[in-house]
Amino acid sequence: MTTRTPYVLKGETGDWEVVMGLEIHAQVASNAKLFSGASTAFGADPNCNVSLVDAAMPGMLPVINCKCVEQAVRTGLGLKAEINLYSRFDRKNYFYPDLPQGYQISQFAHPIVGEGEIDVDVEPAHGGEAYSFPCRIERLHLEQDAGKSIHDMDPNSTYVDLNRSGVALMEIVSKPDVRSPAEAAAYVKKIRAIVIALGTCDGDMEKGNLRADVNVSVCRPGQYEKFRETGDFSHLGTRCELKNMNSFRFIQQAIEYEARRQIEIIEGGGTVDQETRLFDADKGETRSMRSKEDAHDYRYFPDPDLLPLEIEQAWIDEIKASLPELPDQKRARFESEYGISHYDAGVLIADAEKAEYFEAVAKGRDAKLAANWVTQELFGYLNKEGLELADSPVSAEALGGLIALISDETISGKIAKDVFARMIAGEGEAAAIVEKHGLKQVTDTGAIEKVVDEIIAANPEQVERVKEKPQTLGWFVGQVMKASGGKANPKAVNEILKAKLGV
Repeated sequence: MTTRTPYVLKGETGDWEVVMGLEIHAQVASNAKLFSGASTAFGADPNCNVSLVDAAMPGMLPVINCKCVEQAVRTGLGLKAEINLYSRFDRKNYFYPDLPQGYQISQFAHPIVGEGEIDVDVEPAHGGEAYSFPCRIERLHLEQDAGKSIHDMDPNSTYVDLNRSGVALMEIVSKPDVRSPAEAAAYVKKIRAIVIALGTCDGDMEKGNLRADVNVSVCRPGQYEKFRETGDFSHLGTRCELKNMNSFRFIQQAIEYEARRQIEIIEGGGTVDQETRLFDADKGETRSMRSKEDAHDYRYFPDPDLLPLEIEQAWIDEIKASLPELPDQKRARFESEYGISHYDAGVLIADAEKAEYFEAVAKGRDAKLAANWVTQELFGYLNKEGLELADSPVSAEALGGLIALISDETISGKIAKDVFARMIAGEGEAAAIVEKHGLKQVTDTGAIEKVVDEIIAANPEQVERVKEKPQTLGWFVGQVMKASGGKANPKAVNEILKAKLGV
């Protein structure tokens, strides 16, 4: 891992840097909503999963779902954050057609989870070395989701689906510690990996079950450091919120566009308005949605229908004892137990399915070889074809069988790639393919020597060159492998060539 360097954007009047804080909305994994017993199942017909509470019928009172509270606590522990024994629900007042009450039940002054910190690993988008940085978590609070407005069913009308109304959300708020588009995407990936591992959110961004609001501002080099020293936000620029981002690629594109938009405004003598903006993926630009409200605009006050939450430390300790292996722990274990690189371990623990697949392939086999084949050959194929791991035509056990043939030198690494392609094509297990096509590696040193002698005799000038420059031995290795149809054992070829050529 290398050190973190500032992400600098060039302007007409000098350099600029980007500062971001993110708010991630993660739908709580629960069968019922936050304050009612209505189902949270995805895909139901419009307005089927709606209770009287969700529809804000007169006289209906909310009742807290204990499971949602437990899931928030589990997530807070996974973020290495403080769990508050006392928290409170507040009413956040604003009007949307799909918000039946005319207010949202949220947590403002007293969230259930306080400050924490996670380490984020970053793979720069345009090359460069990987690095990690600490990102502080400001808070996690519970709140209810709004419904959904549908605008494309009628050119003159908007329809409302309240199935999502009242579904429990965890809003995870970071400090302004994120400094580049790549870091923002990496941060969301890390949070997503944590909640999936904990089982507190399924992380399905396509369904909107995990989405991010990105607060973007720009400042001159050195101003961010002054902010960190003093806590004075005046050192930073005016922020704009990019709303409901549910794609890692779009997050990066939107930040890049928005930062440059703000720089152009400032350098042109204008001022950036604090507002909420949407990203138009087709045009690759952000557009204004509404002016950004401050806390006082929402007229927060304690919800009179809900008692404060008071939880016991013993219950927190019980939840903590039941936590699964988290991504950072799994990565450390993969590095120590399997001896694989930090990078490969990070790729493999990106989600539970990948980690499970790798461990099945590596069980009782060469783990480093298994990691190379899973991350490079298999994932490379899946990415090229646009497939998920669940759609892989090669099972973990089948890939393990191929790796076993490489390890015991039945086949070479080069032949293994041909066998792998045949496995993908549906020809069956690796051992059967090798037997059927006669692909076993030649280990008979006598047969290899014969090929070596023929090539040496036919290339006297190359022999003299190798004696002068031993590093050119690879030319002979390539010729022998070509003559043997790739079946000669590369190790034996190298040893025989070195002995015969005296290098």
